[in-house]
Amino acid sequence: MNNIKLVIEYDGTNYAGWQQQKNGKTIHQTLNKAIVKVVNEEITLHGSGRTDAGTHAIGQVANFKTQSNIPLFNLAQAINYYLPKDIVVKSAKKVPEKFHSRYSAKSKVYRYTIFNSKTRNAIGRNYCHYYSTDLDIEKMQKASKVLIGKHDFSTFKSKSEVISSVRTIKKLEIKKKGEYLFFTIEADGFLYKMVRAIVGTLLEVGRGRMTIKEFREAVKSGIRSKAGNTVPANGLCLLRVKY
Repeated sequence: MNNIKLVIEYDGTNYAGWQQQKNGKTIHQTLNKAIVKVVNEEITLHGSGRTDAGTHAIGQVANFKTQSNIPLFNLAQAINYYLPKDIVVKSAKKVPEKFHSRYSAKSKVYRYTIFNSKTRNAIGRNYCHYYSTDLDIEKMQKASKVLIGKHDFSTFKSKSEVISSVRTIKKLEIKKKGEYLFFTIEADGFLYKMVRAIVGTLLEVGRGRMTIKEFREAVKSGIRSKAGNTVPANGLCLLRVKY
């Protein structure tokens, strides 16, 4: 039995997220069907984690076990043949049997993109969140340092979350390039909509509605209502999963 690791890129605009669902077309469902057509057997496809409806990825990882011995390069190309143009398998690699795309992961890196301008953009609008208000980038950068390290991130979790909210953020960078603002966050794991809630709260700091002190207090409180809004999913992209 071969354990195959896939690195996948996708435009999540037209999908209800990664995770298999009863209603709505998903990345997992579409990819699973393509793989089955190629290996000619039922498989169990494991993803490194779910991404929300409308969220994108250039480094999503998944794995499955198969009895097929199709050469790996041919396997990736064959799967791509059955995939729509907004999903592509970038690579296929044989890995040890114990490898699991989710449970073997050490950390994940996400990027959230803001288009910060007085005029909205037409091209690229599906890959960034348009935000017209002027922002104090330096103030946001200072506030973001509060999040580095191991903390209880209950303040940024969805109401539906019942698992532990303790996570470790290893890196959080905010950089501006022209009219684009990039938030890059690496952590050992993320709560549902956590990145989007963090960005939404930092925007409150940047526009002057929240001080750095109030931001710190909101994080410590564990109360979702003290944080900012959850920004739209289209600005979020999974860059990489580290093992």
